[in-house]
Amino acid sequence: MTGKSIIVIGAGMGGLASGIYGQINGYETQIFEMHSLPGGQCAAWKRKGYTFDCCIHHLFGCSASTKLHGLWTELGAMPRELVNPEECVSVISPEGNIFNDYYDLEMLEQHLNELSPSDSKLIKDYVKATRVFAKHDFFGEAMLGTTVGLLKMLPAMLPTLQLFRPTMQQFADRFSDPFLRRAFPLLEYSLPWMPFMVHLAKKGAGNKKDIAWPVGGALEFARSIEKRYRELGGEIHYRQKVEKILTENSKAVGVRLADGSEHKADIVISNADGRKTIMNMLEGRYTNAQIRRYCADPADETNWAVHVFLGVDRDLSKEPSALIMLLDKPVTIAGYENRSLEMQLYGFDKTMAPNGKGVIKVELVSYYSYWKKLHEHRPLYEKEKQKVAETVIGLLENHFTGITSQVEVIDVPTLMTYERFMGGTHGFTNMPNKKLDIVGSLLGKRLETTLPGLSNFYLVGNWATSMGALFANALSGKTVIKNICGTHGKRFKATPELK
Repeated sequence: MTGKSIIVIGAGMGGLASGIYGQINGYETQIFEMHSLPGGQCAAWKRKGYTFDCCIHHLFGCSASTKLHGLWTELGAMPRELVNPEECVSVISPEGNIFNDYYDLEMLEQHLNELSPSDSKLIKDYVKATRVFAKHDFFGEAMLGTTVGLLKMLPAMLPTLQLFRPTMQQFADRFSDPFLRRAFPLLEYSLPWMPFMVHLAKKGAGNKKDIAWPVGGALEFARSIEKRYRELGGEIHYRQKVEKILTENSKAVGVRLADGSEHKADIVISNADGRKTIMNMLEGRYTNAQIRRYCADPADETNWAVHVFLGVDRDLSKEPSALIMLLDKPVTIAGYENRSLEMQLYGFDKTMAPNGKGVIKVELVSYYSYWKKLHEHRPLYEKEKQKVAETVIGLLENHFTGITSQVEVIDVPTLMTYERFMGGTHGFTNMPNKKLDIVGSLLGKRLETTLPGLSNFYLVGNWATSMGALFANALSGKTVIKNICGTHGKRFKATPELK
């Protein structure tokens, strides 16, 4: 060991990665985690034999040919048992029309032409552009590669550059078919504003099986990384909430826990909620105008505010891995008007439910203030959660006939659940007034790991990346340790040296 010590706040992806790479590079690290489990928002829990997963939709880095796979291998998460769903997501109309967003591009092109022969030219161009991305490790080169590597991809990408600017909605508007015009904007997590190039890159990754589902889900995935950390000699202290980051002479020197105990270290890394880290743990002393804007009380914007988990006595193995139900008329749920329902169906992973049964997760948009106000009056809060579940089950009945009587377990976590178990504020992204910047984050332009006037302190995770993806959060931990090694004149190592 170098004799240098690091305290990490939070055992999320960024925190675990910081600990692993810290241990590999000779630092003595320990992690303080307020919850009883690793993973942070990479979380899942069991209810009466059913596993409810609140995190993983599409895990990138599953193909051994990609750089992101190398990252997960370094962290102990790969290799592992994986499932490769046939489609990314399916969309069903109220009339029963189904669009399957297949990863196989020949199947996709044929399917789209069957749905809308008049759009054959647009479909051909779309599939052709996706094939370009499928030939390259776009995410790996963008996040872990070099400028030279990106430039080498440029000649092949040139024919697709005109597709980089549109959003999902803008590209969907080019279809003549009414169903595709309505379905296509929702393919990326029901976010019509998502850059279309992100969709192309993701479809390309899925085509070469770099996107898959880790059997067992988020918690088992996080536990494999925790196992690697412990094997390297790292320590995790669960149920230990950090309340203050200790500083001396504008340097971070340790932490104070909720029990009053103090723990010293040469370096402090926070994977906790960015706003609480800056404004509470550091008492707002190390900011500038931009950071104060980030940390101000945010506008009451919509967010993925509530999930409805259902354990059902129903075989879901023939269902798509993800489904968006278009509604025949708007339905208001939790104060927000919904024109569709997005859900995951876990019939492809037998470990998620008892034999012959299945799990459905419906994700709903709502407002933080809506649930915050209800939470102040728990009976009203619980009543609203029950109402939300009943409304969702009623809507599911339109496609899954008989499901009402098949529901065995219901769980409805909200943003208040995130706050209680993970310390987050105003949503799972943990960055109140920072905007998601997926393209900028992919190109490495948005990693914000330090605070003005404070040395020996770093931020990792969602706050640092402005992205929210698991691989980006993990990479932020690697990047910070690499930077720390640079300040100490050390050669960074990604894997332990063989003895």
